[in-house]
Amino acid sequence: MLVAVDHVQLAAPPGSEELLRAFYVGVLGMTEIPKPPALVARGGCWFEAGAVQLHLGIETDFRPSKKAHPGLRVTDIAACAARLEANGAPVRWDSGLPGRRRFHSRDPVGNRLEFLV
Repeated sequence: MLVAVDHVQLAAPPGSEELLRAFYVGVLGMTEIPKPPALVARGGCWFEAGAVQLHLGIETDFRPSKKAHPGLRVTDIAACAARLEANGAPVRWDSGLPGRRRFHSRDPVGNRLEFLV
């Protein structure tokens, strides 16, 4: 049956593509990947880092995801937190998951993101 998660889609408001690129490429170091031609007119952006893909789709009545979130595994969590904070993103450490070090942040449109090792 299931073997892996292919991608995670988050929503974003119309006209936010440049903010998303600045954050996901400029801050998180992901690479923007081209959307299929049939989907380009819908707006939004797709990003990847290794086997991880995040798709940001445009939603006219956008509301940021405050609870649901992707969990993104990182190699150096302290450096990741410092980079996010240096770029104005919030960092809230959470010790509620035994045996894991993690924090939550938000992308520039308000979607919740979890980073963990």
